[in-house]
Amino acid sequence: MDGAALSCPGTADLHHLERGLSTMTFSLPGAIAAKLARPDRKVRAAMGDGSFMMNSQEIETAVREKIPLKVLIWEDEAYGLIKWKMDLELGHHRDVDFGNPDFVKYAESFGAKGYRIENAGDLLPTLEKALAEDGVSIICCPVDYSENMKLTDKLGALTDPM
Repeated sequence: MDGAALSCPGTADLHHLERGLSTMTFSLPGAIAAKLARPDRKVRAAMGDGSFMMNSQEIETAVREKIPLKVLIWEDEAYGLIKWKMDLELGHHRDVDFGNPDFVKYAESFGAKGYRIENAGDLLPTLEKALAEDGVSIICCPVDYSENMKLTDKLGALTDPM
């Protein structure tokens, strides 16, 4: 399986994380299915904004069916991994950037709670608040992947002196 279904040691929680291995679109419906299969466990999902938008209508399903779910969206307004790989392999990218709705309003339009992280210090308290409440919560966290290429170049120089 490309995505990672994780059990947290010492808890009865389940997580589904997309790991950049062609799992786009699976985390949200996969997390809903995990909660249906294991209603006794807390379920959280983390995914990029592109993946979320491909199945975001399932938030309505989770709200309507009262499936408590916590979703963390990494927002970069792009198919981030594809963009990074294009930059790495081709030296440029195209057709991978897009705009997003206001995810807080979008979540609320389905009857879910919506949060937006404005600075790094807000992430942990917002996650804790969302995890403590009932129902469906959507947390949008902007990310900046611009350091990826610098890190790739630096690591490449360390492993390949040519």
